[in-house]
Amino acid sequence: MDGKLAVIGLGSIGSMALWQASRLSDSVTGFEAQAPAHGRSAVGGDTRLFRMIYRGVPDFYPILERSRDLWAELEAETGQNILTRCGGLSIGTKDGPYIPTLLETTRINGADHEILSREQMAERYPQHNLRPDDIAVYDPHGGALRTDRAVTAAVAAAKANGATIHSNTPIDSITETADGVLITSGEKSWTFESVIISSGGWSQRLMPDYLKAATQTKRCFLTWFVAKDAAEFSPENFPVFIRISGDRSMYGAPAVDGATVKATLDGRGAPTPQADSVPRELSSAEISETMETVTEFFPGLHPNIVRSDAFPDLFTSDGKPLMGHVNEESKIYFATGFSGGGFKMATGYGEIAAHEALGKRTFEGLDFARPQRFKTN
Repeated sequence: MDGKLAVIGLGSIGSMALWQASRLSDSVTGFEAQAPAHGRSAVGGDTRLFRMIYRGVPDFYPILERSRDLWAELEAETGQNILTRCGGLSIGTKDGPYIPTLLETTRINGADHEILSREQMAERYPQHNLRPDDIAVYDPHGGALRTDRAVTAAVAAAKANGATIHSNTPIDSITETADGVLITSGEKSWTFESVIISSGGWSQRLMPDYLKAATQTKRCFLTWFVAKDAAEFSPENFPVFIRISGDRSMYGAPAVDGATVKATLDGRGAPTPQADSVPRELSSAEISETMETVTEFFPGLHPNIVRSDAFPDLFTSDGKPLMGHVNEESKIYFATGFSGGGFKMATGYGEIAAHEALGKRTFEGLDFARPQRFKTN
């Protein structure tokens, strides 16, 4: 036996699961096909949005609350500034499909929020050019998570706690045995009491057929723009945002580097055959729609895309994650399929995965995420 727990994939969720597991056991090993926070994973792109206000799945809220606390713990433990606490805005048509649903979820959860009229937005956040029937909901707990910093900090914290890290070690197969779980990489093999699979877009090849059928790797792209006045788009003046106004939608983050603003079309994930070969260049249609949307939404940005990139992530057919063992007897635990929305809750999901995979605790209220929901018999 080579240890109690192996974590396969040290990206957004796996790095946090490894960190949390290292707090519970001195016999934890992490495997990463390349290097933690490598530039071709779903971690790429500098920032992800953290927000407590969202639409749908009220059961997310306790995980968000715990994640917020754990992001602060990771910062305190590593001395890294990971969450830029700049607030968040949800913007959309007052009576459209987005804002009313978001406010209903917020009412159920009791999340702190403030509704801003178009006139109030023009006074407080004039960077946004709202349509006549748009309003906004302000989230005082929103912010921008620094992705590379978060993942490398979590892996370093786990290593400091005694975890073993194997970089540049892609896992070829996993097999449950009477003793545990056998994993192989090339000619090397290890056996662990249990395994967490958290390799994002690369997770499918390690899945049983019923989960392969319920998941799909998609390409998500990001774009950045230069501000005419960088101070207007600094974290002090410009919260993270999601906007769905009529036929246009976009999300983004302030100029955390002091120069470029992330502003990206929302919900444009498209199927891609292989996580290893995601097309990084934007199509002419993607460029055109992005520039048109930025031109309307942000008069203070030069509408030319100065940087873009694309990354793979694993999406489930219902848009909710996979969190749990393959079956009741299995020693294989999946923490993947976050469908482009997992980073804000990565610390919370990492804590759940670590405790459940190590048999320390079972969490309630996660029926929406259990893999068994996709079983047909």
